[in-house]
Amino acid sequence: MKNNKGLRLLIPQPGDSQLTPTTVDYKNIILLRQYISAEGKIFPRRITRLTAKEQRWVARAIKQARIMGLLPFVNKRA
Repeated sequence: MKNNKGLRLLIPQPGDSQLTPTTVDYKNIILLRQYISAEGKIFPRRITRLTAKEQRWVARAIKQARIMGLLPFVNKRA
């Protein structure tokens, strides 16, 4: 059996929050930071355990926040 160490502890677990198009917004930085790595990369669906629709909402909001300057494109300190 494989040992799943690492990222599972850092990200939200399924059922932690109900994501809707109104809660997933580019201005909600606290929520969006849960779905990006220390390097600034967006976590994939298999790690975040989001549905395809929710993952699209999160990815779109993260990209909008990056363009607005609220989130970094790449974190050089990590």
